[in-house]
Amino acid sequence: MASLFNFARDARTFRPKKYAGPNSAQIKQRIDATLGNGDLYEAIPVPEGIELNEWLAGNTTDFYNSTMLLYSTLVEFCTNETCPVMSAGPKYEYRWADGVKFKKPIEVSAPAYTALLMEWIEQLLDNERVFPVGAGEPFPPDFVDTVKKIFRRLFRVYAHIYHSHFNQVCELGEEAHLNSLFKHFIFFSNHFDLIVPQEIAPLQELVDKILK
Repeated sequence: MASLFNFARDARTFRPKKYAGPNSAQIKQRIDATLGNGDLYEAIPVPEGIELNEWLAGNTTDFYNSTMLLYSTLVEFCTNETCPVMSAGPKYEYRWADGVKFKKPIEVSAPAYTALLMEWIEQLLDNERVFPVGAGEPFPPDFVDTVKKIFRRLFRVYAHIYHSHFNQVCELGEEAHLNSLFKHFIFFSNHFDLIVPQEIAPLQELVDKILK
């Protein structure tokens, strides 16, 4: 439970994860090249020669990195005192459960929720039974469901940032960066049906503008 109390330090020293699958270099090159051209649509479809699950694995790692790197710039504003509950406005509160350490949903602060989320995702990314790295190693049958759960919880980080910290994002000059990251995140999750509509509700108006 130390991560709950030391998260500010952990977030500021966050180090991106690397996907190490057999086609990881090709996937990373494709993501970087298409995003570098500024064409988010081109960065979404599965490239020729890459299997769907491996494409999802590489992009899941990439979205995790970009989301947490952004959040790490806001830890001085997102504290147990300023954000005692993980929420997205007054109507939406998120409780934490992982089925192992926390079998029943518990109320936690926003930084505690995000710390637990980081730990949970990194354990999945490091588990080669979930994210296989060897050539020819199969992905588990429930892999897409795992990816959906990761994306659903990453969306909650974006929802919290937009509802609780958008002013600080603007003060830091990160508004364009946040909007670009979220736009790519929504395009990708929409294309592969990774987030159910009811989860989108806290940012419905913004998502509708992105997808129209």
